[in-house]
Amino acid sequence: MADLRAPGRAVSIKLSTRRFRCVLATCSRRILTERLAATAGRPFARRTTRLEGIVHHLGLALGSRPGRSLARRLLLHVSKDKLLRVVRRHSAPSGTAPRVVGIDDWAFKCGHRYGTIICDLEQRRIIDLLPDREAAAVTAWLAAPPSIGVIARDRGAGYIQAAADSRPNAIQVGRLPRAGRSH
Repeated sequence: MADLRAPGRAVSIKLSTRRFRCVLATCSRRILTERLAATAGRPFARRTTRLEGIVHHLGLALGSRPGRSLARRLLLHVSKDKLLRVVRRHSAPSGTAPRVVGIDDWAFKCGHRYGTIICDLEQRRIIDLLPDREAAAVTAWLAAPPSIGVIARDRGAGYIQAAADSRPNAIQVGRLPRAGRSH
């Protein structure tokens, strides 16, 4: 299991856990092992919770390529795809329906492929990543949760129309699009 680096040296932790065997014939799990929630955070983890937290914050703050660049300078071996996977894993639903959401576009691959990111602005969490920035996809997503009352959006005309179509009574926060531009 990888951990934060010591000055100039890689650190890995070798763990020994106990295994238990269930003697009941009806038990679906025949072998049980100790869980190390304080150290690993989740089963089969390859990084400690400390290192996972650093990777998550790098991904949130910088994104994939800049995050990977800074991680290399910090001597952390993490790919740009791994940064995005960690951000997605930590953006699991919180269980409460969002009331204030933020909608903006973001690049899967800079200059080539764009999607839509939807965030819960009260809990400061990513709710969903849509594969495109089409108004129809955003309209369909906004129509599902009944609790949305405020939508902070980009000034793109597609997002304005999607918010107006799916939530006509919701308060929209954002500037109007520039004259002569559709997005």
